[in-house]
Parts: sequence; structure tokens; C-alpha cells
Amino acid sequence: YKKHQVKTGTYTNYQNYYNFAIKERMGSNLISDIRGEHIQKLYNDLVDNEYTLSSIKLVKAILNGCLKQAMRNGLIERNPVPLATLPRQKEKKERQAMTKEQQTLFMEYAKDSYLYNLFAVMLRTGMRIGEITGLKYTDIDKRKNVIHIQRTLLYINNEGYMECDPKTKTSNRDIPLTAALCELLENQRKFWGFKVERIDRYLFCTEKGEPLGRQRVQYEIDRITKQITAAGHDFPRITAHVFRHTFATRAIEAGMQPQVLKTILGHSSLAMTMDLYSHVLPDTKADEMEKIANVF
Repeated sequence: YKKHQVKTGTYTNYQNYYNFAIKERMGSNLISDIRGEHIQKLYNDLVDNEYTLSSIKLVKAILNGCLKQAMRNGLIERNPVPLATLPRQKEKKERQAMTKEQQTLFMEYAKDSYLYNLFAVMLRTGMRIGEITGLKYTDIDKRKNVIHIQRTLLYINNEGYMECDPKTKTSNRDIPLTAALCELLENQRKFWGFKVERIDRYLFCTEKGEPLGRQRVQYEIDRITKQITAAGHDFPRITAHVFRHTFATRAIEAGMQPQVLKTILGHSSLAMTMDLYSHVLPDTKADEMEKIANVF
């Protein structure tokens, strides 16, 4: 019922949550046999397996949609989802971002990586991994001096890579171009030395011009961090999303206004951006207090 009602990425997300969170725990139950205690047991089991509250809420939404449709289809008389109680909100994990020293160290060891330009652009724009892997040279608008974020690249099981609309309406956005970004993007355009330039080719791709998968990006991040730790440095395991948080952290430290940062990151609400500020500002509040020390 949802396949042609929601975005492809959303539909795939629903499928994945069903397969990994619901199917193995409740998939063998008849719909008519599901009661509130079964759903409560599901929630409790997800908590024990360290699912976040936001993930459990999504599981609830999927189940609720399924069972409401089952009522409309006359398969059950009552939707049992409201009979179960969501768990309490656990303390949120600290958002992970590289320090300035870690950022410099990573990029130093990434100099010889074929993904160096990708890492450098992510640190300067805060793009999501699906947005940067879905970027084409035609999205680089040098006349208006912006990067148009118009799509996200997703891998759909049995269907391969697909272009989808950005995550939210506000994710469809323009990111200002700087001189450093222009240089990195131009370097990337020439990186593989393709004999024939194709207008539909992704800017960040494999040596064969094929889409760049998230797993391949993560493998390269892990390879670089292993080199760093092998050289005797203390360095945490990071994901591609850490580059987005690192950009936001540097932007906040530099004094970028929340509304501007919200627009660049493509957040759907200012509250999401302010949540980033709440994690970064405690580290800088002593410096900020010094600025007004002589006012009184």
C-alpha cells in the first residue's frame, strides 16, 4: 500500500526496518493473533538490543500503518498498537565530530586516497553521503556560484543504485561555492582521466565511472584510520556522517548563525540545528564569557 505513496528511499527504509526489527520477532505471528503484549515484548527486545527511541518510534509507525490497513481490509477488528507503551527516552549519545587535530590528522593520512577530494568536500559542505555520491558536475553552478543539491543516491536491494529526491523538502538546497571548493571539485572532475565525459556521470565515482557505494566509502575511512592508529595515534572509528557533524561543529565554532547553518545543512527544522549548538557551545562558553568580561 505504501509503495507508490511515499518516496523510494522512505519505502526502502520501511522495508529494512520491517526485515531487521519486526520480521524476525513477529513475522511468524498471524495478524489476528497479535495482541498488545506481543508489541510490548517487541519494544522491550529492541531496547535490549540498543535500538534508539527514534528507531523504535519508526517501528511503531510501521506496525501501526500495517495494522490500521488490516482493519480497513476487515482482517482484524482492533488495532493493538495503542495498547503498548513506548520505552522511556534514554540519554542521547554524544554527537561524534572530529576535533581540529583529528580532522587535520585524518586529511594528512588521506592525501594518497582516491577519495581525498570527497572527504575534503564533505568537511567543507556538510553534505550527506547519499548527496555527495549523487552529485554530478552539472550540479556545480559557477554562474550562480553554488552547488545544487537535487538528489540522493540510494542502493535498493535487487534494483541497484537509484536516484531519489533529497531527504526532505529543505534538503533540496544550494550550497555556496568557495574558491577551495571549486578547486577540489575541478580536481575531482579530472581525477580518473576519463576519455569521454558523460553529462550523467557522478562526480565521485569508481575508476570505472560506476556509482560509489556507502560501504566502499566506509571501507576507505576504516583503512585510513587503521593507518593512523598503526602509526601510534589515538583515533576513534568514524563514519561518513561524522564529516557532516564535523563541518557543523567548525561552522558553529566560527560563529555561523543558526539559520544560515540550518539552510546549508538542509535541516527540516531549526530545532535540529540548535541541537547541534547545544553540543558544541558548552566547549566554547568560557571563551564567550571572556568577550564580555570587560563590559561591566
